[in-house]
Amino acid sequence: MATKSPIDPELVRELAQLLNETDLSEIEVEKGDLRVRVARTISATVQVPVASHAPAAVHAPVVTAPVEAKSAAAHPGTVPSPMVGTAYRRPSPEAKPFVEIGQEVKAGERVLLVEAMKTFNDIVAPRAGKVTAIMVEDGQPVEYGEPLLVIE
Repeated sequence: MATKSPIDPELVRELAQLLNETDLSEIEVEKGDLRVRVARTISATVQVPVASHAPAAVHAPVVTAPVEAKSAAAHPGTVPSPMVGTAYRRPSPEAKPFVEIGQEVKAGERVLLVEAMKTFNDIVAPRAGKVTAIMVEDGQPVEYGEPLLVIE
């Protein structure tokens, strides 16, 4: 006699459809002892902004290294986002960035901020080295595990 699975396949389909409609990377529901988590992999693309002919008072966009997200994620010097939130490259809009490409950093030095639920979390360099790539723009939303920068 076959036993019926406690997981409703229609519920899983609905959750997967909800992920696609909302651009979320995962969703989890729990009812009693049953917990269903549906997740998908999101591939990131790195855009290299082009400097504009803006007046000198306006900051030109920062050009980041053209690193593919897949190769950056596999790089041993990649600093991933520890949470979902908004990445900030500078402590305030008028301040200079924490780090730039080519800059040497020390282990434990603040390199970015990730704001989640109105709390700013320091992202520190896990090792000393040179910043060779920055994959996020100031104010960009980030996912858990998304490559933020590379320190070699």
